[in-house]
Amino acid sequence: MTFESRRAAFNAQLREIREAAGLSGTELANLLGWHQTKVSKIENGRQTPTDSDVVEWLHACDASESVVEQLRAGLRAVQVAQLTWRRQIREGHRKRQEQGARDARSATVIRGVEFMAVPGLLQTPDYARTIFHTQADLLGVPTSDIEDAVAARMARQQVLYDRSKTIEILFAESALLHPLCTSEALLAQLDRLDSVLRLPNVRIGILAARRRVPHLLPHGFWVFDNEVRFETVTGEQRTVDVDEVALYNKLADRLWTAAVERDEARELIARIAAGLHG
Repeated sequence: MTFESRRAAFNAQLREIREAAGLSGTELANLLGWHQTKVSKIENGRQTPTDSDVVEWLHACDASESVVEQLRAGLRAVQVAQLTWRRQIREGHRKRQEQGARDARSATVIRGVEFMAVPGLLQTPDYARTIFHTQADLLGVPTSDIEDAVAARMARQQVLYDRSKTIEILFAESALLHPLCTSEALLAQLDRLDSVLRLPNVRIGILAARRRVPHLLPHGFWVFDNEVRFETVTGEQRTVDVDEVALYNKLADRLWTAAVERDEARELIARIAAGLHG
């Protein structure tokens, strides 16, 4: 069981106890002096409660001391899973990329939205290699498995040719204007994008610079069927909450209304490439 699923299961227990006590989320938050969104974030698996959070929550719900101790032990198991997940990140990139490849193969619908990087499914080996090295430097991750991670990311791209899948990938021009890689690597990446834009079964869009967007995007995200994932500086968060997944899909739909596609997207890429050549 992953850290995210352990946390979701644990937080569901807290929700059930609140409901059994006859309290709404707002009522519980008021009793504890919390902002209501804190209760919502915990119950929807977006925030790991602290030990004191759990104790206060259960006491407000008049839970017995045996239940309090049981849930505190459950929280410790979640915290151990979180530490294990962080340790996995520190061990390198390969395992995460291989899991990502498996997830992509099993998904029917894949929707990606990125602002500051070319999405992984569209990256060249050199571009991906640069991304992995910069992440390793920031997070203190070993670099010994980066070549394996690059290979796993390239293998993951085979889903682009699977006509049974619905794949929509949207990214901002800023990903091409603020590259981490060299000009030579970026030119190769632009050529790769021009090729992928010709695939008939993959929808690719670019949010052009200086074009008005319908909503601000606090972070990139990916939708795999009924699950949303997004990366923070230190790792990855996931949610399967129906309302949240629907909201992310709604945001993606709105952003697509501002995107350029096909010939317009290729023209945009050609202009950036011409600037690099010049």
